[in-house]
Amino acid sequence: MAEKIQAKERLMRKLDAVQEDQYIEKVIAINRVSKVVKGGKRFSFTALIAVGNGNGTVGCGYGKANDVANSIRKALSNAKKSFFKVPVRGQTIPHEIIGHFGAAKVLLKPALEGTGVIAGGSVRAICDAAGIKDILTKSLGSANPINVTKATIDGLKKLRLERDMSELEGGE
Repeated sequence: MAEKIQAKERLMRKLDAVQEDQYIEKVIAINRVSKVVKGGKRFSFTALIAVGNGNGTVGCGYGKANDVANSIRKALSNAKKSFFKVPVRGQTIPHEIIGHFGAAKVLLKPALEGTGVIAGGSVRAICDAAGIKDILTKSLGSANPINVTKATIDGLKKLRLERDMSELEGGE
């Protein structure tokens, strides 16, 4: 019985290793955080990461640990848990949308083929991971990478294709 469980665990690790190769991983921000204690300062690190398959699926994760490598590993794990599908038309998004989170607002506009990704750091990493090739964006309000990332995710989650809208209207 124990041998079967060990064999299954080995197989799962191999599958995870194969699946890891097909993901695009973009580090958005790494931050050193200090905590003042009796003996001095304790340093830890946070990592914000976007992960996608380059074909319309993307997720973002945040990890915190005592060293950079572990914080990145935790962020990757969190990002893979938060995957969602982005509706795309060709290599761009179907319509204009504004994503909100806290004081951060991100304007996402579809662009003509060949335009490229016109975006700042956080938004660019998410668009690259999602496989969006042509998009115009503007980050408004907050410059905090965490809030800008969450506002971008909010905007991408609100996107709808025309056929989805017609199904919603037909169902009402």
